[in-house]
Amino acid sequence: MKPEPSARRSRLPLSLRRGAVPWDRQRPTWRDARPGVIAEALKRAQARPSGNWYVVGASAALRGDRPLARTIAGREVVVWRGADGRLLAGPGVCPHLGAPLADSPVRCGTLVCHWHGLALDGAPFGGWDPLPAFDDGVLVWVRLDEVGGEEPLDAPVVPVRPHPARGVTAVYEGTGVCEPEDVVANRLDPWHGAWFHPYSFVDLTVVGSPGEPDADDRFTVDVSFKVAGRLVVPVRAVFTAPEPRTVVMHITEGEGVGSVVETHATPLGPDERGCPRTAVTEAVVAASDRPGFGFVRRAAPLLRPAMRVAAARLWRDDLAYAERRWQLRSTGRFPG
Repeated sequence: MKPEPSARRSRLPLSLRRGAVPWDRQRPTWRDARPGVIAEALKRAQARPSGNWYVVGASAALRGDRPLARTIAGREVVVWRGADGRLLAGPGVCPHLGAPLADSPVRCGTLVCHWHGLALDGAPFGGWDPLPAFDDGVLVWVRLDEVGGEEPLDAPVVPVRPHPARGVTAVYEGTGVCEPEDVVANRLDPWHGAWFHPYSFVDLTVVGSPGEPDADDRFTVDVSFKVAGRLVVPVRAVFTAPEPRTVVMHITEGEGVGSVVETHATPLGPDERGCPRTAVTEAVVAASDRPGFGFVRRAAPLLRPAMRVAAARLWRDDLAYAERRWQLRSTGRFPG
């Protein structure tokens, strides 16, 4: 079902699905999902600059009394706000005796080590050096030049989003035993949607992919989001990879034009078995120009948990996909 352009859409955001077929009778997509197309799209994404920026977590997770912490490629980092509101960041290991600064409190903008009281105000001190940090309003990033090894950029490559005043934002975080490329490859395979996630997607057709005329370096998908029974929300979505560890889905036609789903993959480091771990941070910024969406924005505190639950259900499957891909790659069994 091709979504109606926003200018001709119905008065209601929902549509009644017609001509529905059972899951096992839908058109197979394996011939369309050519491994070479996915692999080449992944290769191009990996060649784009990131400026050595990595997602730490959600901006909303920044608290006044505790730092936001994450281990990135084996490096512990902490992020907090100074007394003047500036974003501060640096190593998560106390330079005195190695205390985990992730567990230390923030007092009046100063991070105070809970082992011996060493105070860090964001300036270099005793072998502790700050790191560049960036808050884009939805996510918090830190720049690790020694990890990324690229030419540094002053700011991360942040996708175009709806203005915060007209959107509802929710952030999901999960972890998988895989590498960032496995997460990105999952996102660059839109053909699996209606087969692998039938509880969420139906009537999925990839109408444009890299290598096809006028497709550019993007995947264009017509798909319907399931609501209940035969009630669906048909849209057109475009997937792009603006940097090596990010894939973005923009809604370009149908309900919620301008809405964005960003998937960011951050390497964490090996687990106790030496297997790589990757954090998935998915930011959903939903928007609509319908008059009633103002009420939806006011109800955002109630909606965000439901949005995170929906994302978690999808990522339960998609992380299994990414983990399986890594398992096959790491043992030389990946097809192709």
